[in-house]
Formats: sequence, structure tokens, C-alpha cells
Amino acid sequence: MKPEQSHIDSWLAARKSQRAARNEAILLEGILKGSRAALGQAITLIESTKSSDQELAHLLLKSLPQATQSAKRIGITGVPGVGKSTFIENFGLQLVAQGHKVAVLAIDPSSSRTGGSILGDKTRMERLSQESNVFIRPSAAGRTLGGVAKNTRQAIALCEAAGYDIILVETVGVGQSETLVHGMVDFFLLLMLAGAGDELQGIKRGIMELADTIVINKADGANEVAAKAARSEYASAIHVFSQRPDDWQPRVLCASGLNGTGLTELWSQIEAFFVQMQLNGALQHKRKEQELLLFEQLLQDYLQQQFFTNGDKMGHYERLKQELSQGRLLAYEALSALFIKD
Repeated sequence: MKPEQSHIDSWLAARKSQRAARNEAILLEGILKGSRAALGQAITLIESTKSSDQELAHLLLKSLPQATQSAKRIGITGVPGVGKSTFIENFGLQLVAQGHKVAVLAIDPSSSRTGGSILGDKTRMERLSQESNVFIRPSAAGRTLGGVAKNTRQAIALCEAAGYDIILVETVGVGQSETLVHGMVDFFLLLMLAGAGDELQGIKRGIMELADTIVINKADGANEVAAKAARSEYASAIHVFSQRPDDWQPRVLCASGLNGTGLTELWSQIEAFFVQMQLNGALQHKRKEQELLLFEQLLQDYLQQQFFTNGDKMGHYERLKQELSQGRLLAYEALSALFIKD
């Protein structure tokens, strides 16, 4: 490379770095002032696969100040049709009325072809989205295991920096990988329905063991009696679970996301949970575990990105895929060939 070209490249790189730093500073200032537009732009950056966006997102995340008081991170999941959106809307409105700033990170089902978000969360939570102290962000789950967008943890950190003291993470629904949600929140809420035949049918014990509270939703009108019966059934089921290390005893409550009954009792339960977890040190321990999980996720993403941006390896990868589809290789043989050959 000619000396002149080297100087030009160095100058261009310096200019690019300066622009990134300036953009990061502007964005950070907006987030710290509570700008919803800046917060939305920042989350778009961390979700982007463009290298320039990733660089800016990395600078931004590194510059976030240490939160003086961590937000309450609450995961909400449930069976399809349980009414999560209506429940979250009324629950969020109640929290806002008490003076809280609420962020809702709603992980939507995604098109398997386009990866786009199928549902529109702001249309499903129209009243809540109109509140000035509320931020709602729909994210397509894409191919991420368990329906959790891979950048949700960074989005939580950005929301905390913007001053949101309660963060609700709505998931696609009950699945075998909802442990991913449990690994990024402090309190895990499981919504269930009554009057659907065998109340425990299809509900895996592992999901119920993760729940810090179970709520029988739609406990109103003619369904109220069935909801109370379901509550007794679930209470008996969780009673046989072994004692948890944090000594928390989950409860089963009845509530109506439609008319708001039972939501005050639920919030009292959540507050009691946080008081107990802070006193016995379990919350601090859980947050440390969350950081370890985040590190592992970031490492996996980094290694995957390094692999798929290597042209030679990608070419070899595509050839091996073709041989696999034609039946000339077994999967473990292709894996060995991929990493043995340079």
C-alpha cells in the first residue's frame, strides 16, 4: 500500500470513529433525558446486523451509567389465548397511575420466512401506548429459541438508563425454552386459563416450577367459579414442589385483565417478592447469574458472527450443506470437515 493511501485510510477511519462517538453522545444524552424516540433508535441499533450500527450500539452500551436503582424486571408468559396483552395493558395502566414509568418489551411471533413481527403491540395496547410514562417496543422473535429476541437483555439495560423502573417482558407463550425469559428477569409470572378441560393438561412441570406467581386470568363473569376451582387445583400442584433455594413460596391468584380485578393483590405479591429477595440476597445473586448468561449469549453471537463473515468458511459451509442435502455426508461428518479444513 502506498504511503499516501495509508494516510487516507487512517484519516477516513479517524473521521468514522469521530462520527460514531458524536452520534453515540447525542443518543446517550437523549436516553438519559427519557426520550422515547432516542430509546427506540438505540434498540433499533442493537437489533441491527450492520457493522456500523453494531459499533455504535457497542459504544452506547459501554457508556451507559451505572443505574442508581435497578428496575423491577418482570417476565409475563402464558398459554395462547390467555389474554396477555389485555392483562398487561390494564396492569401497566395501574402501575402508571401509581407513579411508575413502565416499559413493555413485547416479543412477537414472527414469520418463519421474513422474520417480521406478525402482531402489532401498539394496536393491542392502544390505551397504554398513549401514556407519556410508558414505552412499548414490539420485537420479532425470529429464530431465537423460546421466542425471546436475542437483544432483549440489552434493551432492558437501555430502558433502565432511560428511567423506567418497571420493565415487563411479554413472551410468545409457554414453550420448552421459556427458561431464557426466566434468565433475564427478576420475577416470572405465568398466566393460565380456567374452564379448558383438564387444567394441568399440557403444562410442563418445569414451567410451573419457574413461576414466582401463577395467575388464573379472565376470572370474571360466568368464568369466575371455574377460575377459583382452577386456582385450588394449581395451588395443590405447586404445593408438592420442593423448597426453593430463595425460600419464596409461589402463590396462585385469580385476576381479570379485562376489568382489573385482582391486579392490586398481584402487585402487592410482587412487591413482597422483591422485599424478601433483597433481604435474603437472592435478588443480587440472580442479577449476577443474569450477567453470566448475558456474557455467554454475547460470546455465542460474536463467534457466530465471526464465522459467517469469513468468506472461505462460508463457501465451505455451503458446499457441505449441499452434500448433506444430497445424502453424501452425515451431519457429524460435515461438522468435523468444517472445522478441520482451513
